[in-house]
Amino acid sequence: MDGEFARVGHRGASALAPENTLRALELAVELGCDMLEFDVLDLQDGTLVLAHSNDLHEVSHGAARGTVRRRTLESLRRCAPDLPTFDEALAFCAERLPGIGLQIDLKRRGVESGVVEALRRHDLLDRSWVSGFDAQALRLLAELEPGLPRSFTLPRDRFGISKRGPVAPLIRGALASIGSSLPRRLPVLLARARAVAATLHYSVASKAAIERAHELDAAVYVWTVDDPRLAERLVRDGADGIITNDPRIFTMLKA
Repeated sequence: MDGEFARVGHRGASALAPENTLRALELAVELGCDMLEFDVLDLQDGTLVLAHSNDLHEVSHGAARGTVRRRTLESLRRCAPDLPTFDEALAFCAERLPGIGLQIDLKRRGVESGVVEALRRHDLLDRSWVSGFDAQALRLLAELEPGLPRSFTLPRDRFGISKRGPVAPLIRGALASIGSSLPRRLPVLLARARAVAATLHYSVASKAAIERAHELDAAVYVWTVDDPRLAERLVRDGADGIITNDPRIFTMLKA
């Protein structure tokens, strides 16, 4: 297979261990990832934790229901004992996973300064980059730490609505049109977010979109890719990184 590309563990090896836990991060590296993606969410007291959403049922892996951000860290850990803080995760990566790149995915606006300060504390700015859906948050990061790479994330059907209800075919058609227009829209999207990379859902990561990003000197990372054949196609098309829940797919790719 042509080209070098980054092998990124999505929330660690989240298909094989509880997502956004230290064990999932470590396992992803053991399985050959050279980069780790994890999500950052803030609690009411300002503590940053590794969590994909404000849904406690998801973050606690089914142990409890409710919201994440309304709880204290102590309360949260009663139902999610393996949940690391952002500081704990960074310390772990600095001490146990040297040389591994870090993709920090922002789940809401307002955590930008805390993320930058933590990366500075752990001396990890030079091996980190930040991704997110919010252009304003990425612009703020550019002001706080201009040297920290920023990637604008473009999802297709982020909440899975194309699979729900009688209007699903119409929604899928609308989303397909978004994907077809992406190469034309990328310059504006990246400029608006002051982004130097694009994080694209695999359904919109066409060869044309990847090539257009490269014309803009922007790298392209594709999520979430759990099919080795899809990964092979994306790498052939020029993707700079493949983000997967299951790093075992990388051993199945053709040389």
